[in-house]
Amino acid sequence: MPTFTAFLRSSSDEQLAGLLTRRPDLASPFPGNLTSLAVRATGRASLERALAGVDAVVVQVLEAVAALGGAARPAIQDAVAGGPHDEVARATDEALALALLHPDDEGALTLAPGVAELLGAHPAGLALEVTGPADPTALPSDDDPLAAPARAVLDALTWGPPVGLAPAPGSPAGDAVAMLVARRLLVRGAGRHVLLPASVALVLRGGRTHRGVATPPDLTQVPHRSAATVAAESASAGERCVRLVVRLLRAWEQDPPGVLRAGGLAVRELRRTAQTLEVDEREAAFVVELASAAGLLAVDDDEPAVFAPTTETDAWSALDLPQRWVTLASAWLATTRTPWLVGSRDERGSLIAALDPELSRPWAPRLRRSVLGVLAREPGGAPAADDVVAALEWSTPRTVPPRGAVDAVLAEATTLGVLGAGALSDAARVLLEPASHAATPADARPDAAAAFAAGLSPEVGDLLLQGDLTGIVPGRPSPALESLLERAAVVESRGGAVTVRFTPDSVRRALDDGLTADELVERLTTFARGGLPQALDYLVRDAARRHGRLRAGAASSYLRADDPALLAGLADDPRFADLGLLQLAPTVLAAQASTHELVEALRAHGLAPVAETPDGQVLHLERTVRRARRRGARRTASPVVTRTTDAAALVRRLRSSDQRRTAEVPDDGAPSSRTPGGPPAAGTDDPAAALALLREAAAARENVWVELVGPSGRPERRLLRPLRVEGGRLRAADPVRESELTVAVHRIGAVRRAADDEPDQDQDQEVT
Repeated sequence: MPTFTAFLRSSSDEQLAGLLTRRPDLASPFPGNLTSLAVRATGRASLERALAGVDAVVVQVLEAVAALGGAARPAIQDAVAGGPHDEVARATDEALALALLHPDDEGALTLAPGVAELLGAHPAGLALEVTGPADPTALPSDDDPLAAPARAVLDALTWGPPVGLAPAPGSPAGDAVAMLVARRLLVRGAGRHVLLPASVALVLRGGRTHRGVATPPDLTQVPHRSAATVAAESASAGERCVRLVVRLLRAWEQDPPGVLRAGGLAVRELRRTAQTLEVDEREAAFVVELASAAGLLAVDDDEPAVFAPTTETDAWSALDLPQRWVTLASAWLATTRTPWLVGSRDERGSLIAALDPELSRPWAPRLRRSVLGVLAREPGGAPAADDVVAALEWSTPRTVPPRGAVDAVLAEATTLGVLGAGALSDAARVLLEPASHAATPADARPDAAAAFAAGLSPEVGDLLLQGDLTGIVPGRPSPALESLLERAAVVESRGGAVTVRFTPDSVRRALDDGLTADELVERLTTFARGGLPQALDYLVRDAARRHGRLRAGAASSYLRADDPALLAGLADDPRFADLGLLQLAPTVLAAQASTHELVEALRAHGLAPVAETPDGQVLHLERTVRRARRRGARRTASPVVTRTTDAAALVRRLRSSDQRRTAEVPDDGAPSSRTPGGPPAAGTDDPAAALALLREAAAARENVWVELVGPSGRPERRLLRPLRVEGGRLRAADPVRESELTVAVHRIGAVRRAADDEPDQDQDQEVT
């Protein structure tokens, strides 16, 4: 029977290139030669990675091959489907392309070394480790008094699991089990357990390893949304999410929260942030984590350490809305952060905080893409979480995520606008496509930004003002109108229209930002359809008359007013004790605090001072904001870019290096010269070839001669049957000594196949 290494060596260049493309971990780093490739391809980590990506039908094919001990294609189709079946044929080709199967001399397919161990103890519900006669005549006949309970026992074990607990003796079921054991249709296990041998189960199943071919759920039956509805809902949610991130950055640039000793955000700070954003704490945690993943937040290590916007915030804020959304959505797809775990407890019982360094999970990006990949199969489809889990159970049965994680991904995707009305948006569909080049999120996907923009409602520059100091924007405000409303009004509601209200505080905020009453009235008049109501004009001008009546300057700083009554009592007010106010004259106060601190403290208590220059001109103070340098640990890559590998070039290198190696050391070459008088079977002392030989012998259950190096450095030969090779250790059975041993791979000097017709030879004595 050809070895797995020989199978790879006999494969065409196209087949090897396909293998390296389908299993990219085999090519990184470069394996060097085909023997090294075989060792890597049969390693547990690589096999688990390959099995994690195959669907349920491929797993059925592998289980059928394991149950049959190797079989030709027609036998596999009969075992899985009861006859020819296109899906089984497709899955068989898939397993061959992934090198999970390989053919023998007669064309039968066998499992690659190591695959059987990963299929579990009972693949397809069969106890392969238990032998028993498959004699249909041994089954109880209808006239047997124990036929009914015996058949009930067999029916319960036939399709797995093949292990059961024997009933108490003396009962009909107990007597039936005893009869089945006596006829060797059942085998006793540990304690009261009994097992149904695989050979008997296959007879009871009619030669089938599975009831039928696994089929994916029919996603065409899930609710469907129109393209217009999906685009509109997605754009609305995405716009809201971008706005929440902007509000978060503006709040934290002026008042950044501190960093816990463990590195996260305190619960009270998260609660305060939720109140600022007017959302619940779960959504606030998501917004905070999203901004951090996009590189817009980082830890500022100045004392005290705080979370502050990064230097990239200004560049991101200058982008238009679709580009800002693409940046956030790309970061969410690529980040390893798991915001839905905020508020839960870790294995130590500690509460998990937002921005906690322990909140990263390397599988999170793969989870998001697998969940969204299900929605991408059916355009416009809005499957429920149960439908998504069912689809994943078919597409990746060995790596099905928990239901809670699927719910969390769908909820986050809805909040971000990746989903609209439960269906995948066109913009998100573009982001899920593999990119062929690296670029920044803002300019790498103009097609995604364009798809997102297509769902946005048209911008409007009209403001319908009313006499009750409210206003309505009949649509999505233009950037200029949005900026004005943020400075001068309070947004009361958003939806198809935006409702705002003007208050003395909101108008004073615009004046604090440097606008005069005339400028504010002029700008409002520019957008107002139907003119400016008299009540709003009075509000603006009344606020302007009171604004700036108190003026602050540097002395360290001072405070002066034309009316002495405005300053009366301020110096003695305990609320301003930290400012160090001292009255120099009825209209002048001096302060120990800086001008900026003085102005902000007075504004916080309802007064409306402004700063002035030495010549008495009004000076508009810029708000103090903090910026943190973006850290590598917090960087979020561009939208996930697929690394392209020139598989054909790698195959050429493999062929060339393998030919050179074969020329130097012939395949299964001469016996090692380290052990004079050793068995004549061919072998190798090359480490990679030795590992491949051990794994192939374990898969085929063959004996090999192993040269072990003892503690003193002296070699000894032992005839062993490898059971498992993993983690740098060999576990093997010694048929001569009837024992098992585990030995480190680095103690193995050479490995040789034991010829089937070779008589057992005395093994070397152990070196003590």
